[in-house]
Amino acid sequence: MNRRHWLTGAAATLLASALSACDQARISLAEQARRMGEGLTRRAQRLVIPRDALAPTYDRSQISPDFRANGSIDPAAADYVALKTGGFADYRLIIDGLVGRPLSLSLADLRSRPAQSQITKHDCVEGWTSIGEWTGVRLETLLDEAGLKPEARYIVFHCFDALDQTEGGDRYYESIDLIDARHPQTILAYAMNGQTLPVPHGAPLRLRVERQLGYKHAKYIRRIEAVESFAHIGGGKGGYWEDRGYEWYAGI
Repeated sequence: MNRRHWLTGAAATLLASALSACDQARISLAEQARRMGEGLTRRAQRLVIPRDALAPTYDRSQISPDFRANGSIDPAAADYVALKTGGFADYRLIIDGLVGRPLSLSLADLRSRPAQSQITKHDCVEGWTSIGEWTGVRLETLLDEAGLKPEARYIVFHCFDALDQTEGGDRYYESIDLIDARHPQTILAYAMNGQTLPVPHGAPLRLRVERQLGYKHAKYIRRIEAVESFAHIGGGKGGYWEDRGYEWYAGI
């Protein structure tokens, strides 16, 4: 009887292990298929759509009366709280990594560059949209000032906020390639709807990369880093949500 029970248990364990292995294989195949599909979407969009094709723009009359603030809306990190308390007077945007001339820019420095305004639609992966007016400086302008090195392939945005507010929670980060970084509508916004950018929407500085889904539009930017690869940053997938299964290329 004991031997029979043991054999029965062993068979059940082997069956469970086999099923688990099959499940893992299916998950692995699904992940590979998802990544192949994402790459195909990116290549198809880049092949068919001109690199400088613009996202649709709208009239002021179409601006959403209540533009939803999503994700982090008031970072609790001590360095951010200190800057917010001081009205962001001590804020500096750092641009470094694979650049010839690292930059450290105040908000006044950013506002002294040529400003660009655009009224665009924000498409959230959750299914909602809102239209807002954004004013800021083109990212390309700052990258040219910093002088990208030839090996730079991606631009990484390091942020103050952590969606997990517990001690040591991973801070938000995002990345885009140089095609999107140099797109004429890709700006670092410091104003929204004609007013200073509010905290829930990413003060003092947020990314607007208008041909991408909302989670690519990093808020609360503290540092911009030019890199050859983002494999060594965070979970190595190119962004906070990408490390958790979202697509890296979130084109719309």
